[in-house]
Amino acid sequence: MGCEHTIMCCGSLVRISGSEIEVLDEPKTRRCPLVRALYGYEEIDREVVKEIVKRKINTKGFTTGRREFSSEVRVLFGASEMIMMALQEGLFDSAVIVSEGAGTVITDSGELVQMIGAFLNGIVSTSPVKEIIEKIKERGGIILDEKSALIDQVEGVRTAFQNGFKKIAVTVAGFRSQEIEKIREIEKELPCDITIFTVCTTRAAERDEENLMLSDLIWSCNSKIVRERIAKRSIFQVGVSIPVFALTEKVKRVILNYLMRSPEKFVAFRTDLPYLVRGRSPE
Repeated sequence: MGCEHTIMCCGSLVRISGSEIEVLDEPKTRRCPLVRALYGYEEIDREVVKEIVKRKINTKGFTTGRREFSSEVRVLFGASEMIMMALQEGLFDSAVIVSEGAGTVITDSGELVQMIGAFLNGIVSTSPVKEIIEKIKERGGIILDEKSALIDQVEGVRTAFQNGFKKIAVTVAGFRSQEIEKIREIEKELPCDITIFTVCTTRAAERDEENLMLSDLIWSCNSKIVRERIAKRSIFQVGVSIPVFALTEKVKRVILNYLMRSPEKFVAFRTDLPYLVRGRSPE
């Protein structure tokens, strides 16, 4: 049996098996400003989802042995971009992230975080890709389970601590929100500080809300739960098209560090949150 990967794209479950791409269900997003900017599509359907994934495989080597590793900033308010710059500034000493072909990865390299995360979709499950694993290890990354490419952010955090790290950033997909609560329990158990970046929230359901509220920074994607409920409890927002919401004071510094290091221009003003502009968010 060849390598198989299941990912989220525009809210669709997509299975990649060798050269075959199968969109397993309808996309939960019909329009997305990020998809329009990166791929040029105004409307999203199953064929568009398939084409996006196909393009990532053909141009970036996604899920393959020719996978591109570039630390170039790709998304203005992306999770990997923020974590990269926070690691470079010393706000974290490590990050626990996910890569297709490798599963959970622990690293102290901001560049490696961005190399992995620059064009990543939410990874539901994956299987080992030798070349991806080798590239990660060459850059000092620790892979939780090379044989299975296991995704387990809870064990990833434990492994980071066991390797001497104390200021840990960790990404958790919204569809794995149960991991957030377990990671917070680790924080009570071990002498470490953990900052949770919750991504890929489009398919988040009401049952996830309590766990999602334990995040430090959360990406709204196309989630009504995040935009309409969780965002009301946020204390800081960056972005309008796909807002990112800070739920804790400590993560403000991560955002401000990112803004300071970015060459882009920004505006800041006081307002009630969330700050949403009709017609600019995913639908």
